[in-house]
Amino acid sequence: MGSYKCIIFDCDGVLVDSEPIGNQVLVDMANEVGASIDLDYAYQYFKGNSIYDCVRHISSITNKHLSDDFVTEYRKRTYEAFKMSIKPIEGIKEVLEGIEIPFCVASSGPETKIKLNLSLTGLLHYFEDKIFSCYTIQKWKPEPDVFLFAAEAMGFSPKDCLVIEDSLTGIQAAKNGGFDVLAFTAHDYKDELSKITDNTFDNMLNLPLLLTKD
Repeated sequence: MGSYKCIIFDCDGVLVDSEPIGNQVLVDMANEVGASIDLDYAYQYFKGNSIYDCVRHISSITNKHLSDDFVTEYRKRTYEAFKMSIKPIEGIKEVLEGIEIPFCVASSGPETKIKLNLSLTGLLHYFEDKIFSCYTIQKWKPEPDVFLFAAEAMGFSPKDCLVIEDSLTGIQAAKNGGFDVLAFTAHDYKDELSKITDNTFDNMLNLPLLLTKD
């Protein structure tokens, strides 16, 4: 048995409980242009994907062209909603306080969103100079680039890192990059993540017990 040298956290759904908020805004906006979808639909088709992929999906099911203003409005509405009700994932503060190896965050969201949500939930000071965004490199999950970018910047190879993810897209991205990945399943209501990985956990407080590898 060995130990990992670095942990790479996803942000939404792993550090901050933002998925219900962001996806509900997306559902509301999609329905405004005739989509007729609900939150379960959003979790199935939008969770873990870039906003551009989500917009393309909405455009395809509504047969309507959605302008760049759609994304701008989505950002505005979600940021307002985050400020009202976002919370940290239960147990994450205790976990971050106790981790004795380097860690960082790698997310599909823009850096402004990552910083906003970490700040609102009291987590930003843990990640001040260790935030890696797909927008910086213009590569999105399931491509592994953001995780490779984060690992290199932190000074580690993929084999020394453990990725913590909560979406099918994110898990696939980690696997594509040669990383070990743990799936956080506290909000995996349809038991989808266990279909692509045996490495799952549903309580963030259990994470410290899982930081060894075969």
